Amino acid sequence: MPSLKEVRTRIESVNSTKQITSAMKMVAAAKLRKSQGAITTMRPYAAKLREMIQNIAASSSETGASSLPHAENRALNNVLIVAVTSNRGLCGTFNTSIVKQVMKLANEQYSEQLSQGKLSIMCIGRKGEEALRNRNMPVTGGNNQLLDKLSYQQIVPLAEKLISGFLNGTYDQIVFVYSQFRSAGSQSVATEQLLPVQLPVVEKDDMSFSTEYIFEPDRKQILEEIVPNALKIQVYKMLLDSLASENGARMVAMHKATDNATEMLKSLKLSYNKARQAAITKEILEIVGGANALS
Repeated sequence: MPSLKEVRTRIESVNSTKQITSAMKMVAAAKLRKSQGAITTMRPYAAKLREMIQNIAASSSETGASSLPHAENRALNNVLIVAVTSNRGLCGTFNTSIVKQVMKLANEQYSEQLSQGKLSIMCIGRKGEEALRNRNMPVTGGNNQLLDKLSYQQIVPLAEKLISGFLNGTYDQIVFVYSQFRSAGSQSVATEQLLPVQLPVVEKDDMSFSTEYIFEPDRKQILEEIVPNALKIQVYKMLLDSLASENGARMVAMHKATDNATEMLKSLKLSYNKARQAAITKEILEIVGGANALS
C-alpha cells in the first residue's frame, strides 16, 4: 500500500491536472461558439457558389463555348493532397484521423503517383506535417501560420497559389482532406476535390430544368472573376470547417479528461482515507499493546 505522503502528492498532481483540463475545456467552448457561427453562416453561401461554378462549367461544355480551364480533366501525372490538421494536440483523434485518410489515399487511390514521385502533400497544421514526415511521405511544405488567426484575407495567397498551380500544369488534381464539422461532439473526415471543378452528375433520363445564365458584359470576363473567387471561398470554407471541428474535438477531449480526473480523485481520496485509517488503527494498537505490557 502506498504511503500517505505518496497518495497526498498524487492527489495534488491530479487536482492540478483537473484544473488545467477544465480551463482548456472552457477556452475551447468559447472558441467553438465563434467558429461554429462562422462555418454555419459560410456553408450555404459556399454551397451555392460551388453549385454555380459547376453549372457554368457544364453549360460551357454543352454550348461549345471555350472550355472552362478550371474544369479541365487531365491525365493524373501530378497530384497534390492538402491535409488540414491543427497546430496543437490534446484534441482526441482529430489529427490522427486526417493523417490516416491521407495515408489511405496515397497508398491506394494515388499509389501509382506515389511510386513515381508525382504525389505531393501540402500540410496546413503542424501536427499533420510532423506525422506525415515521420512516415516518409512526400511533404512539400506547410502553411501552419494560417490557423493561428484564420481570416479570408490570409487564405487568398494560398488559394491563388493552388489555382495557378493547376492552371499552369504543375498539378493535374488538387484534393483537400479535412475534418467536416457536424456538431460539438461529431466530426467526420472529408475528402473534397478543389480542382479540376467537378461537373454535376446528371442521369441520362433526367429531364429537369438546367440552369442557364445571361452573362453581362461577357462570358469570359465573368468567368475570370467569379470562378477564382468561388474557389477561394471553397478553400476558406474548408479551413473554417476544420477549425470548428478542432475546437469541438478539443472541448470534448478536455471534458472527458476532466471527468476522468474527477473519478481518479475519488479513488485516490478513498485510498488516502483507508491508508490514514490503517495508520491510526496501528498507532492505537501499539499504544494499547504498550499499556498492557507496562501493567
